[in-house]
Amino acid sequence: MMGKPSVAFVACFFLIDMGRPVLGVEPASADVEFFEKQVRPVLVEHCHKCHGATKQWAGLRLDSREAMLKGGDNGPAIVPGNPDASLLIRAVKHADDNLKMPENGKLADGLIASLVRWVERGAVYPAGSLPAARSRDPNHWSFHPPAAQSLPVVKDVAWPQSPIDHFILAKLEAAQVAPAVQADKRALIRRVTFDLTGLPPAPSEIASFLADDRPEAFAIVVDRLLDSPAYGEHWGRHWLDVARYADSNGLDENIAHGNAWRYRDYVVASINQDKPFDRFVVEQIAGDLLPFDNEPQQHAQLIATTFLSIGPKVLAEVDQPKMRMDIVDEQIDAVGRVFLGLTLGCARCHDHKFDPISAADYYGLAGVFKSTKTMDSYIKVAKWHEHTLPSAETTKLQAAFDADIAVRKQAIADFVTKADQLAKEGLAADATVPEKLETLYPEATKAELAKLREQLATVERTGPDLPSTMGVTEDEVVDVAIHLRGDTQKLGDIVPRHTPVAIAGAAPLEFSPKASGRQQLAQWLVDPNHPLTARVFVNRVWRWRFGRGLVRTTDNFGLLGESPSHPELLDWLTQRFIADGWSLKSLHRLMLNSSTYQQASVPHPKTLEVDPENRLLGRFSIRRLGAEEVRDALLAVSGQLDPTIGGPVLKVKNRGYLFDHTSIDLTDYTSNRRSLYLPVIRNHIYDLFQLLDFPDPAVPTGDRATSTVAPQALLMMNSDFVMQSADQIAERALAEPKSTPERISTIVSTIYGREATDAEIEAHQQFLIGIEQALAETDAAKRTQQAWSVLCHTLLASNEFIYLK
Repeated sequence: MMGKPSVAFVACFFLIDMGRPVLGVEPASADVEFFEKQVRPVLVEHCHKCHGATKQWAGLRLDSREAMLKGGDNGPAIVPGNPDASLLIRAVKHADDNLKMPENGKLADGLIASLVRWVERGAVYPAGSLPAARSRDPNHWSFHPPAAQSLPVVKDVAWPQSPIDHFILAKLEAAQVAPAVQADKRALIRRVTFDLTGLPPAPSEIASFLADDRPEAFAIVVDRLLDSPAYGEHWGRHWLDVARYADSNGLDENIAHGNAWRYRDYVVASINQDKPFDRFVVEQIAGDLLPFDNEPQQHAQLIATTFLSIGPKVLAEVDQPKMRMDIVDEQIDAVGRVFLGLTLGCARCHDHKFDPISAADYYGLAGVFKSTKTMDSYIKVAKWHEHTLPSAETTKLQAAFDADIAVRKQAIADFVTKADQLAKEGLAADATVPEKLETLYPEATKAELAKLREQLATVERTGPDLPSTMGVTEDEVVDVAIHLRGDTQKLGDIVPRHTPVAIAGAAPLEFSPKASGRQQLAQWLVDPNHPLTARVFVNRVWRWRFGRGLVRTTDNFGLLGESPSHPELLDWLTQRFIADGWSLKSLHRLMLNSSTYQQASVPHPKTLEVDPENRLLGRFSIRRLGAEEVRDALLAVSGQLDPTIGGPVLKVKNRGYLFDHTSIDLTDYTSNRRSLYLPVIRNHIYDLFQLLDFPDPAVPTGDRATSTVAPQALLMMNSDFVMQSADQIAERALAEPKSTPERISTIVSTIYGREATDAEIEAHQQFLIGIEQALAETDAAKRTQQAWSVLCHTLLASNEFIYLK
C-alpha cells in the first residue's frame, strides 16, 4: 500500500470538494404520504373519539398539528423531532403509570413505531381538507390523455436539430434569453458515454470522435453506444431503482433472494434488445399468462413477474390475513408509483386525501392481486412462490432427484424387510407376533432405521435444486371487501375488481371470474390512450437524462406533484414514443441528437439571471456521477474493470440467512465487476453506495437524491478502494518508457478524458518533487511509486473526475 498523505494534504482535498451546496432533500410529499398511510388511521380510530372535535378530554385535541403543539392540561402533546419528549409517545408506550393511552388497551407495537417515526420526521400533519382546486380533482391534467401538439414556431430556425428543440427554444425566446453555446467535443463524448453506459470513454474513442468532422459524427457515437452491452447494464440500473430491486428480503427476516439476479439480467437484456416498453410492462405484470414461441421466451416471461414478488415482506408476521394484505398493498403501491406515478397505497385505509382515488378503487385493484399467488406459505418463515424454469436440464435434474428418492425408499424397504425377518426369527414358536415388528428391533437397528428415514425426509423436504425464479401465478379468484381503516377484521362492502375511475382515456375493463385480471390490467396500463403510463416513463427518461423531469416530481403525477415545466413537450414526446413503437432507443436518439442536450454547461449571463434553476433548459446542468458510475469509473480508468456480464452474485443459498445487525453478515463486495453485479442487501447497502446517495431498495425510486456532504469528500480521500485505483494508474504509467511530462499527460487524459495544459504539467511535476521529499520511504523506487500514486489520488479526488459538464 502507498504511503499515507499528510494531514495538510488531506485537508486540502476536503476544501476542494466541500465548496458545493447540499443538493436534494427528502420531499415533503413523502412525509405527507407516511402520515396518511401510517398515522392518520391510528389517530382517527384510537384518539379522535376522546380528543377530537366533539370531545377534548384533559383539554386536548389530536385532530390537527396546531392542536397537538398547543396541547392540553399537561402541556404540548408532541415535540417534533423528539419522540422521547413527546407526551403522546410516552402515553401510547405506557411509559408513565399515570399516563396510559388509549384507555382500552395498549396499541400494537407496529402502530407505536409508526407514531414514533412520525414524530422523528417532524410530525407533518396536513389539514384534513384542501381547497377544491388542489383536492381530489378528477380534471387534474395528468388524468387525461396527452393532446396532439404541433411544433412551436421559433425565431432562430438554425438552432433546432431535433423536434425537442422547438419546444425548448420557444420558451427561451419567450423569456427573451438565449440557449448556451454547443459544448466542446471532449465534453460531449464524456457526457454521452457516461449517460448511456455509465462508464468513461476510452482514449481511443475520444480520439476517433475528435478526428471525425462529419456533421453526423455525434449521432454515430450515439448509435455505437446504444449497441454496447454496457448500455443495457447502465439503463437497466435505472429501471432497477424504480422496481425496488434487491438481493435480500430486508425487514424482519433478511433472507437471500437467491434468484433475483435472473430478473436483473432480464431487465438488462430487455433494454439492450430495445424490447418495446409496452411489452416490457405487460411481461412484468402478467408474463406467466402470456403465450410463448420458445423456451427462452417462456423463461423471460416467467422471470419478468419477479417485479411483483421482489418487494419487502414481513416473513415472520403471525397475523396471516394481515401479511397477505400487506403484500397486496405493496404490489398496488409499486404498480401505482412505477407505472402511473400515483400513490395508490394511500387509499388503503380511507379515500385518498389528495387524488381522486377512492378506497373502493384501491380494493378494486386489491382483488386483482389477492387473486394472484405470491406466497406458497404464510407460516413463519413465510415462503414466496417460485417458478421452475422448464428445460432439458430441469427434466434431467428432476429425474435424478426422483431416482435418488426411489433408491432411498427401496433401501429403507429392504432394511425393514431384513430387520423384520431377524425379529421374527428371534421370537419363540408360540409367541404372538406384534402388529409392528419394529418394536422388537435391537436399539442399534432402530437407530439406523431412524437415520435412514430422517435422511429421506431431509432430501424430500429440500427438494431438487432446479433452476427457478421468483414470480407470481394465478390463485383463487376473489373480489375484496373494503377493509375499514385498513383493518383485515373490519370489512365493509365487497368491491368488484376495477381500475380507478378517474383515470380517463383507456377503455374500462370487465374482469373475468375465471382469472385474476392481471393480464387485463397490464393491457389497460399500456393502452395508447392511457394518460399516465407512457407519460410517466417518458418523464423518467428525461429526468435520467437531464437531471430533472419535465415533471420534477417524477414519482408523483397526482395533486401533490408539480405541473410540467413544458407540458406541450411532454405530450408531444409521449405521443411520439408510442408512435415509434414504445422504443427507448428511439427516444434516446431524439433527446441526445438535440441542441438542447448538446449545450455547454456555462449559460449566457442573462439566462442565468432570469432562470437560475435552469427550468427553461438554457444550458446543460452539471451533474455528479451516481454511486455506481463513480465506482465503475475508478475501475475503468485504473484498468481493473471486469466486463463479465450477468449471473448470480450471492454466496449463500436461496432463502438462506444473509445479514442481520447482530450476528450474521455474509455479504461480499470484493469484486471488480460492474457495480450492477454487486449484491443489493436491504438494511445493509454497500458503504460507498450509501455515501453517494444509492436509493432505498425497499421502495420505488425514480428520482435519486444528489447530496454533497463531508463524508463523500472523506471517502474519495481515505478509501482503500480509491487508493488502490490510484496505485494501479501510477503503476501503469511508470511501466511506460516515457518522460515525466508524457506520463502526466497520459494520466490526465485517462482520468479526465482531456489533454493536460502546460501549466498543469508544470504544477504536477513540482507536486511530485514536493511529495517525494516529504515521504519517509528510503527505497528510491518505492518512493517514486508512492509519489505518483499520491498525484493520481489527487486527480481522482477532484470534482472534475466525479462531475459531468
